Amino acid sequence: MSVVSMADAPEIEMDGAVFRPLAVPSRGTAELAVWTVTIPPGAQATPHIVSREEILIVRSGRAAGTVGGESVDAGPGQALIFPPDTPVSVANASATEPLEMLCCTSAGIKGTVGSETFPIPWAQ
Repeated sequence: MSVVSMADAPEIEMDGAVFRPLAVPSRGTAELAVWTVTIPPGAQATPHIVSREEILIVRSGRAAGTVGGESVDAGPGQALIFPPDTPVSVANASATEPLEMLCCTSAGIKGTVGSETFPIPWAQ
């Protein structure tokens, strides 16, 4: 068994959001990827498609967005489930409070934005 610390996790910024890989292949996992993301008040992540199922657990704040064209809204203790190969978007619904989520998926996940597909940096 290995122990990894959030204190040692790198910070990766994209579109104002800060991602911190906790348990990912580059830090010792073989099959899973777990990270945190903090999205500033009022910010929205770039709409995208993921290649594997992804689960986002809201720790604080309020998430709003779409999954496959369907509106979603989640608060602390709730999870957003992103099916693979489905257009998704998520935003911080608060104008004053950061949105903090714990994210879980399979190792090797890729993202697609527009026509570009790439390995998700914080999941590697």
